[in-house]
Amino acid sequence: MLPAAPAFADEADSSGPRVQEYLPEDILVIGERKGYESEDGSTATKTQTPLIDVPQAVYVLTEEQLDDQGVRSLGDALRYAPGVSLESGEGHRDEVFIRGQETTADFFVDGLRDDAQYYRPLYNIDRVEVLKGANALIFGRGGGGGVINRVTKTADPLDTFIALDGTVDSFGAFAAATDVSQPLSDTAGIRLNATYEEFANHRDEYDGRFFGISPTLSFEVGPQTTLTASYTYDDDERVTDRGIPSLGNRPIEGYDEVFFGQPGFNTSDVQVNIGRVRVDHVFSPRLRGNIAFQYADYDKFYSNIVPTGATETTVDLGGYADGTERQNFVGQANIIGDFDTGPLHHKFLLGTEVVASDTLSFRERVRFASGLTTETVDLAQTISVPVFSTEFQRRRSSDLFVTSFYAQDQIALGDTIDLVLGVRYDEFDLEADVQDASGAVTGTTTRLDSRWSPRVGIIVKPVETVSLYASYTESFLPQSGDQFVTLSQQQQALEPELFENVELGAKWAPRPDLFLTAAVFRLTRSNTTAVDPVNPGLVVLTGESQVEGFEASIAGKLAPGLQANLAYTYLDGEITSDSDFADEGTRLQQLPRHQVAAWARYDVTPVVGIGAGVIHQSDQFASFANDVVLPAYTRVDAALFWDVSETLDLQLNVENLLDTDYYPSAHGNNNIAPGAPLNASITARVKF
Repeated sequence: MLPAAPAFADEADSSGPRVQEYLPEDILVIGERKGYESEDGSTATKTQTPLIDVPQAVYVLTEEQLDDQGVRSLGDALRYAPGVSLESGEGHRDEVFIRGQETTADFFVDGLRDDAQYYRPLYNIDRVEVLKGANALIFGRGGGGGVINRVTKTADPLDTFIALDGTVDSFGAFAAATDVSQPLSDTAGIRLNATYEEFANHRDEYDGRFFGISPTLSFEVGPQTTLTASYTYDDDERVTDRGIPSLGNRPIEGYDEVFFGQPGFNTSDVQVNIGRVRVDHVFSPRLRGNIAFQYADYDKFYSNIVPTGATETTVDLGGYADGTERQNFVGQANIIGDFDTGPLHHKFLLGTEVVASDTLSFRERVRFASGLTTETVDLAQTISVPVFSTEFQRRRSSDLFVTSFYAQDQIALGDTIDLVLGVRYDEFDLEADVQDASGAVTGTTTRLDSRWSPRVGIIVKPVETVSLYASYTESFLPQSGDQFVTLSQQQQALEPELFENVELGAKWAPRPDLFLTAAVFRLTRSNTTAVDPVNPGLVVLTGESQVEGFEASIAGKLAPGLQANLAYTYLDGEITSDSDFADEGTRLQQLPRHQVAAWARYDVTPVVGIGAGVIHQSDQFASFANDVVLPAYTRVDAALFWDVSETLDLQLNVENLLDTDYYPSAHGNNNIAPGAPLNASITARVKF
């Protein structure tokens, strides 16, 4: 969904062609509110392009909206992103469906891949972008239904401020955060974001804490060169809550607060270190470039007892412990040029990216005192887990190296027609080892994929504030899962999965602070695996699925004092040929047919405002089995804002105002997450 009107400035150079330059947003004066709209489309093209000129549906959640809603995690923010369904992520990670495509890895920070499995905070984030549809040209492998990009807060040599906020809610959870900006000189500035949170909710035994700190430095090396450097450390400890099982074809009733795990054993512990450096340089009015490096280290361990099924009187339990260590390096360089060829104006992108990822993972399974790996116990308000121990199950390591080259040309054919043409080449080299308990390698498999991914778009602008577009994009995913931890001998011989997205859309910016968009699309996923019906011991490529849909949104200032972000999505998707997990005609898992996400804030007076939000999702199946339904629900939220003074703001948020029983997400049929009942939080913000 999107943002504000296009803004351009023509720069003339007597020795060269006309150059169009996208105007950056105005510097925000502390205390001055921006809105719910965003005009920046640079993530979708890697060039300075307004969203109205991007042939793709993009949904943006600005910092102002996130603050007004009182959300602190990516998962909570995405509840207001239509076309996105939350997977419960086994209670220890972000996992989503975008246009019906499940992913744990299609997450980015400032356009660089952040693919480990963990919960992502928002304390250092300026906005969240959901870019819909397959688009390997910009992001590389994966991203079949789209990707989620977080844009971080950056330092500015012109900004000096201190912002503090604290929140406490009716469950007893609390959080405190700080955002400090300080110039170091006329050309350099530093900014520090930090937060501490303690978790609590309606579920028995649930608690945890989070600490994060993220300094960033911006330095104008010269009149044409800027260096930006940042470091983020996140430390997350929490209970691993796998939710509740199903009974019949619905979530089991009467156990929404019951913890189906073992206190003290069901835990998740994650440390994330991410360092990033980027240099931007202007060679001339017609040529600029940037180079970025990111190193990320992820260290994660979690363990859990898991409900696997239930009757009216009993519940089945299993369990395991799992650890992952991952180091990622991303290097990316881009050259962007503006030039004319006859009557055509070109904005040309030429880039390369290198990704190296080393992963070590291990798993231990739970074995109960009975000698079994599963146990049946009485169903009760407090689950009694039998005595158990853990034993070695598997240990794996993988080395991934990806080399990519891409080119894109945004061609202006006069004042009314633009073309976007591009292609990306990826060479994907994966080696996976199986190890014994001591770490000795017992088997190695490899695969090498080379893939071209095109992007074609046409944009028609009958007037400057309206664009009509059509696009075709592709993406791919090698047959080794999106985390690339394991690779079987069968997988190494199979062609990658292919995602093809065809989209028609319209965008309208009637005012600089208001943006409307609508799109229809068809996304086809092919080369999914299926069991060979002649030889069940083999896996072949026969599976295909298709999702068709429509989405519409409006963001920005609807009237004086009224900001809103309103969206609707219709999704219809099914398996179109047999696969190893479902038959032809099976509806895709966790794909609600109708989604509504609406949030608005109205400032009644210059110092008092009210807010309201509605989330609606229709029925959806918990898994491809299509035999357990997550019922349709509508959740209503509310807020009250009071600007006490120039330096102090108070805010009250009420989630689930009508105290609706609902189940927003699941991980299969027997790990279903109950939604929280009515709860309230109070936030105080101080600005200097």
